[in-house]
Formats: sequence, C-alpha cells, structure tokens
Amino acid sequence: MQNKNSKIMQRDLDVIWHPCTQMKDHETLPLIPIRSGKGVYLYDFDGNKYIDAVSSWWVNLFGHCNTHINEKIKIQLDTLEHVLLAGFTHEPAVELAHKLVNITPKDLKKVFYVDNGSSAVEASLKMSYHYHLNKGESKSIFLSLSNSYHGETIGALSVGDVSLYKETYKPLLINNMQVAVPRDQSTQEAQIALDVLESVLKERGHEIAAFIIEPLIQGAGGMHMYHANYLKGARILTKRYNVHLIADEIMTGFGRTGMMFACDHASISPDFMTLSKGLTGGYLPLSVVMTTQDVYQAFYCDYNEHKAFLHSHSYTGNPLACAAALATLEIFETQDILGENKKKSAYIKVKLDKFLALSNIKSIRQQGMVTAIELQGYKAEERIGLKIYEYALSQGVLLRPLGHIIYFMPPYIISYEEIDTMIEVAYQGINKLLEA
Repeated sequence: MQNKNSKIMQRDLDVIWHPCTQMKDHETLPLIPIRSGKGVYLYDFDGNKYIDAVSSWWVNLFGHCNTHINEKIKIQLDTLEHVLLAGFTHEPAVELAHKLVNITPKDLKKVFYVDNGSSAVEASLKMSYHYHLNKGESKSIFLSLSNSYHGETIGALSVGDVSLYKETYKPLLINNMQVAVPRDQSTQEAQIALDVLESVLKERGHEIAAFIIEPLIQGAGGMHMYHANYLKGARILTKRYNVHLIADEIMTGFGRTGMMFACDHASISPDFMTLSKGLTGGYLPLSVVMTTQDVYQAFYCDYNEHKAFLHSHSYTGNPLACAAALATLEIFETQDILGENKKKSAYIKVKLDKFLALSNIKSIRQQGMVTAIELQGYKAEERIGLKIYEYALSQGVLLRPLGHIIYFMPPYIISYEEIDTMIEVAYQGINKLLEA
C-alpha cells in the first residue's frame, strides 16, 4: 500500500471502531480506504478497483453513484433537507408512502417511517405488543425461527438466533421463543417445520404477540433458504391462532429474491413488513414498517396517551432519503429489472456447476440474485472466510463470506463479464484452500 492509502488507514485506526470487526485483525489485515465508486466498482487511492459483489452489505441495488439517483437527491437537497414528521409532512414522504402501499402485499395500507433496519424491527415488535394491549390482551412473547437474524438492537437481537449474540447479551433480552426453520428448500421440510409451528402456536399462541420471519432467505444465518410453502402455511396458522406475522424483508425486499418481495412468492400478506437496505438504493439510511388498517385502527382514538404508539426518531422520513427511495423505485418502474435479474441468476447458476467438482464444496443454493456456496471440512478457528476475503481483494473482488459460506449478492447492474470475474475469483479462492 502506498502513501495515501497508508495514511488514511492509520488515521482511521487511530479513532474508528468498525462494525462486525475484531479490530486486532487490522494489525495484519489492511483496511481498504475507498476514494470513489462507480457502477459495480469501488476504487481506492492507489487506483485499484474492486467489484462490489456483496452490494456493500446488501444495500446497493443499482451501483455506486447512479446518475438517476444522484440527480434526484441533488434536486431535493436544494429544496428541503429535513423537517420533523410530527405535525408536519412533505411531498417525498407522502409520495413514497403511496408507492409502497401500491407495490407491497394487498393488506398493507399504512406506512410508519423509521431510519434503519433494526429500528424497523423494534417498531414492529412494539406495535404488535401494543396492538394486543389496546385490545385488552396480554401477549408479551415473540416467536422467531431458529438460525434467524433481525438486527442488533435489544429487541431485534432478542428475536434473532445468533448464538454468539444471545449468549453474550442474554440478561438484556426480551421474552422470546424460537421454532425450527425448514432444513432446506424442499416442500417436505417446509411441511415438517409447519407441523412444529402449529404445535407451538396451539399451546402458546395465547401468549405470543407475533411470529417474525426472514421470508425465504436467512441472511446472516449463512444464506439459509427454504420453500415458499412455509410462508403460506405460516400465514394460515398465525391467523388461526391470533398471532401477528411480521415479514422482515429488510434484506429480501426490492427484487433480491426474484420477485419484488419474498412474500410475493407465496402470495401472502403479513400483518407487518419491515423494509430498509435496498429501499434507497444504498444511498441513505431509511426504513419503514408497513402494516394493516386493522393495526392502525387499534391506536386511533380520542386522546389517550396510553393507546398512542410510542416510537419516534429525529430523522424519521428524511426528505433526502425519501428522494433516494423514490428514485430507486422509478428505476424499477421504467426498466425490466426483475426480468433481467432472472436471466442473470440463471446465468450464475450455470456458471457454478464446476464448483461441484471441488471436494470442499458441501452445497450450492440460490434464490433470485442471492447465491450461496457452502464449504465443508474446516474448523471455525481456521477462518477460511477471511482467507477467501483476502484472496478476492487481491484479485479485485469484494467478497465478505459468512464463516464458511461464500455468497454473491451483487448490484443488479452487474454485467455478464463482471459476473464471470466474480465467480472465477471465488472459484480460485476456494480451490486454493485445497492446495494449501
């Protein structure tokens, strides 16, 4: 690394504590200072470029510095940068809310603005609990799937099932239960898991406020995937036992699974849907909780401070973020993004056939523009994900494995040539593990 990169790296390490990072690693693993981004590429100060194969933590749908989104934010910047959303409103928030109601499942009629994914999950949990309270019901347990992840604030952490987090923060967590996730993408495993879900709801449904799921794909849980039949069955069962269904589409929303929302694969409408990440095309923090008229009406009354929903953020419905989200949705409206994604996901699937010949490959799974390659034969302390990450960077590709899971979640604008590079670099990195 030359002077500019080195200087910025050192100044960073002097003061910044990075997320999801053991900072001691950076005694030997260099940070990569990024100067700029364009399309699927990130550029450092030494002129190196990297294909962003993980969409910068799954947010960047249409590439870095997208011309259309840039222009819309610039226009908004000269008009209104921010205003409180209590007692006031503004056109970008109103227009975005209408668009979201129009494209999400049919029963979702109301939009509650928040400003990041974890906060959206927190708001949905509180809203569900408070709904039941307003109805005279005491329901304080939240149910989620094993192996799930819903964020890292206390409530969101509680309904997740990442063992490291739960063991560390257990005394702080709210009342929660887990139920088995389907083991794979087969219909048989979906039914087995539904049988387990029904037995839990039958016994404890009177105590459970909501069942929260990552539909079809469990992101941080190693990109574990399951069949849409589970969503259909879960919707039927939660209605039967008076339990809310929360669809956490923070990662799966906006075309990532092959349809606009993962719930669309099962034609279901949940009681709550949380959206963030790709909502603004990766530009600005924004999230929403979509919910039903029934939930909204449970809080609608003459003044009663105990019935009002008690949740707010200073940057709720920020106009700049709403402008970025509107620009992102306009791209979906004017281009056949989902159709092109289907072609690219099919191309990726074919290109992955050669991986199956490697002895350290356990399985390959895919859902839309998410592909996961699971490795086998390694111990956690070997940190093979870190080795592949370092190798891929040296070859100009940003991969960020989840332990022994190598995954691709690139911006939708990635070209077929760039797909070839991304896949070949991953293949060589995995193959090198066998040569070591």
